[in-house]
Amino acid sequence: MDIIQALATEYHLQLWQVKNTVALIDDGNTIPFIARYRKEAHGTLDDQTLRALADRLDYLRNLEKRREEVRGLIAGQDKLTDDLSAALDHAATLAEIEDLYRPFRPKRKTRASVAKEKGLEPLADVIYAQTPDSDPPLVLAAAFVNEEKGVATAEEALQGALDIIAESIADNADIRKRLRNLFTVSGIVTVKAADPEAESVYTLYYDYQEPVSRMAGHRVLAIDRGERESFLKVSVTLDPVKAANVITRATLSPREAPCTEAVRTAGADAYDRLIKPSVEREIRNQLTETACEGAIRVFAQNTKQLLMQPPLKGKTVIGLDPGYRTGCKMAVVDRTGKVLDTGVLYLTHSAAQRAQAKDTLKRMIRVHHADCLSIGNGTATKETEQFAAEVLRELDCGVTYMVVSEAGASVYSASKLAAEEFPQYDVSLRSAVSIARRLQDPLAELVKIDPRSIGVGQYQHDMPQKALLAALDGVVEDAVNAVGVDLNTASVPLLSRVAGINAAVARNIVTYREENGEYLSRAALKKVPKLGAKAFEQCAGFLRVAESKEPLDNTGVHPESYAATKALLQMLHFTPQQIGTPAIAEISARVQAAGAPALAEQLGIGEPTLQDIVKELIRPGRDPRESLPPPLLRTDVMDLKDLKPGMELQGTVRNVIDFGAFVDIGVHQDGLVHISQITDRYIKHPSEILSVGDVITVRVLQVDPVKKRISLTMKRENAVKTK
Repeated sequence: MDIIQALATEYHLQLWQVKNTVALIDDGNTIPFIARYRKEAHGTLDDQTLRALADRLDYLRNLEKRREEVRGLIAGQDKLTDDLSAALDHAATLAEIEDLYRPFRPKRKTRASVAKEKGLEPLADVIYAQTPDSDPPLVLAAAFVNEEKGVATAEEALQGALDIIAESIADNADIRKRLRNLFTVSGIVTVKAADPEAESVYTLYYDYQEPVSRMAGHRVLAIDRGERESFLKVSVTLDPVKAANVITRATLSPREAPCTEAVRTAGADAYDRLIKPSVEREIRNQLTETACEGAIRVFAQNTKQLLMQPPLKGKTVIGLDPGYRTGCKMAVVDRTGKVLDTGVLYLTHSAAQRAQAKDTLKRMIRVHHADCLSIGNGTATKETEQFAAEVLRELDCGVTYMVVSEAGASVYSASKLAAEEFPQYDVSLRSAVSIARRLQDPLAELVKIDPRSIGVGQYQHDMPQKALLAALDGVVEDAVNAVGVDLNTASVPLLSRVAGINAAVARNIVTYREENGEYLSRAALKKVPKLGAKAFEQCAGFLRVAESKEPLDNTGVHPESYAATKALLQMLHFTPQQIGTPAIAEISARVQAAGAPALAEQLGIGEPTLQDIVKELIRPGRDPRESLPPPLLRTDVMDLKDLKPGMELQGTVRNVIDFGAFVDIGVHQDGLVHISQITDRYIKHPSEILSVGDVITVRVLQVDPVKKRISLTMKRENAVKTK
């Protein structure tokens, strides 16, 4: 297989784009570095396309490796023919390669292998040949009766021969491929209740059927889980006539012969006993694999959107981690993320303690000039939000609040990392700090947590964890590098997500900073132990040094382009001191007037790099999160009982899944906008319209206070996203 050509065809790219990208990957370059600083080489492909291409490259290389392994294994048995070799060359999937290898794979003891040991293979060959003038099968079998070999009767001999024929049919790669395709196109997933009387969340599937071709990923995963939990029994069925026709066409002689019926019997046995169970497992596995891939894709997309939520910059925030018996933990965090004060508020105990808690929170707001409260959405959130709203009404000082997801906060607060960061605080107070910082800068705080614990997907615990973690790690890496990192304030977890920097090097960067003071240039990074030339090349452009005397050190311009950037400034009559000032806004017009292609050639850089340099000079170190809608802050609280059908509200999208989106409308219970209620036009997936963090206008359709379910709709002229 020509892997470069295959990738170019699959992704609709030019050969040079794929060839250069593969070379960059093989040379050890990271995806963020390739996407940002090697645009000329790959034709300005985005990071998502580059990651998909890298993953597919890995798959095709493994496919090629397995192809050659199988070729060698068959050749080692002296059974490799030109036709078989050609078939291996044309196999496009691992399943097709394994089908071709199946007849040659060493098998455990089977009915066919036992029959072969009894010397019945020649009889099987004669019967399978279906010669028009041959004797009937039972007559042929009589010649193979041999009590010494364990064949006592002609009937036993015939059965052994049919077992051999059945296994041969089952091992036929072409038959398996045709049946696999037939199952995919015409198969029916049939689900029954293991116990129809048992109560479970899977009652929808107690008597359920759906074509394989139409199974949605979330239904596949729900059925899989129900089967694992022993509530459901699942099978994939196929019209037996259609299946028999596939085998008949491939195995029976066009002209009726004395042995034709015997071969038909062997074919039916091959399907029922050997092919159907195997192909059914393959189809189920394929459905699950496809569903997992889709779920991982949605999880990754949601995680990226969550990480890229705009920060609440320059605000002092009080984090509240709700609780009943142990009280509500509180942490005051200044605008730089430094912890100013902590405490515990008892909101649900006696009236006296509640009054004392009010006084304490009011004092904290006044003393530390707090701008906002960040409330975790865990246990006792409702009571904490009501308490906070009361305090803010009584103060009437412009302070707002927001309920934030605390998914993963407990994981972080109990981690070794949190213990190192806050050794003076107990686990619960660390959670309050994390909740406050999540509002100040979601990205900087969430990178400290295993992305699988963030909880913005569906069935994440059912996913292949290695694939899920790889996808989410890629998303976190892309988000961190898209925003950039302040070298003199970044934590070890944040630095370890920068391209080219691993956890050990990140710790060395922070240790060097603690021992030698803040970094005064990007070049100072070269003094960090174990940070070599390659790592510096990969990471330098994503690190910002505001304290540097070199203005370009606080931009996204890579050090390798400093000379070209300074030459550009000189040619267009600007100075480095004008970077980021209103005066340099004219540089775009001057580049256009001079001719970007000619200017890039004169500077010895590509035109995409030139355009990126110009953008950085105008807005150095621009944070892409600034263009997103700000967090939806609240000053008062509603309750589920306050909701009425037709009521119009603003909410924040918390999670986007296959069948809709969950929206926080400020009543302690997220409402569901079903995919059918998102827009009037047809969409395949809610993510075509909605993203995590979107602030949208919705109307209430239905409220079920008992089940705590809220149905919402966006279908109205003014019920649209506020981007």
